[in-house]
Amino acid sequence: MSAGIRGRVVVALPEFTLDVDLDVGPGEVVAVLGPNGAGKSTLLRAVCGLTPLTLGSLSLGGTVVDDPAHGVHVPSSERGVGIVFQDYRLFPHLSVLDNVAFGPRSAGRSRSASRADAGAWIERLRLAALAGRRPHALSGGQSQRVALARALAADPTALLLDEPTAALDAGTRIDVRADLRAHLRQFAGPTLLVTHDPLDALVLADRIVVLEHGSVTQQGHALEIARRPATPYVAKLLGLNLIRGRAHDGDVAVEGGGTLHVTDRELSGEVLVALRPSAIALHTAQPEGSARNVWRGVVDGVQPLGDRVRVTVVGAPTVLVDVTTGAVADLHVAPGDHVWLSAKATEIEAYPG
Repeated sequence: MSAGIRGRVVVALPEFTLDVDLDVGPGEVVAVLGPNGAGKSTLLRAVCGLTPLTLGSLSLGGTVVDDPAHGVHVPSSERGVGIVFQDYRLFPHLSVLDNVAFGPRSAGRSRSASRADAGAWIERLRLAALAGRRPHALSGGQSQRVALARALAADPTALLLDEPTAALDAGTRIDVRADLRAHLRQFAGPTLLVTHDPLDALVLADRIVVLEHGSVTQQGHALEIARRPATPYVAKLLGLNLIRGRAHDGDVAVEGGGTLHVTDRELSGEVLVALRPSAIALHTAQPEGSARNVWRGVVDGVQPLGDRVRVTVVGAPTVLVDVTTGAVADLHVAPGDHVWLSAKATEIEAYPG
């Protein structure tokens, strides 16, 4: 188990080729984050053995389980991997206790020993009161915990989670994330979870791998990715403006026109600029003040977002701006209006791109 999940996963698909270098250490939780159709599910299927590799090699717990060049492909049932599916896939005719006991029973343990193992996991995941119930009598959050207990009871080499909160309602999702985080911290093996939900990735994972069109476009710790997104997809997912340009002596010449002033005068060459929509001020007249970045634009869209309003302003650069509902009413902002924007240099995160 100590060797984790390691290798290069290459799977040829009709639309593109999935090509990912994996390295998930023991006790580490790595989230694969990406849009629909990026190859996340294919990656998970390849690790668990349901989709064979086209090229590359994959090892689990120090054992090579897939290597097409050498004719190696260990079946899914023999990889010792625990899987929690998006729809849980609990056996409807079995009780919670027997669902959880399925793993050790399949490994050859006696019915009594399997139930004993299951009972320990049921206690650990606070499911004892539900042991005799069938899946149809469980809530979404309870079903998720049962599925996790079933995966862990099999003493897996690695744990795979497929969109672990996608089937839950918004209220339940918050509690289940907290539960999952606590339980995953107690698992000694590597955990790989795939999701399109940034909150799952930020809350549950030690490290995030961003997958787009079959390739890794960014990876690192959550804070690093949130502060410095590498692609428009990541920036949009996190609600940030991402602007490309060329830096020299504290000025960034923006692609498409315009200049932004940043605090790092040593930064030089091609850069990315990340700017929070809430860090940009919206004005109907040219502002006066200390902000070093001031530019004009035209309102292209106004969209309510909970307790705020997101305004799309086309200019040099084009940006998203978050303002309060009261500010929109005071400013009478509407599509087609000419406006001014301002942002402090200290609010801009610029880095090599």
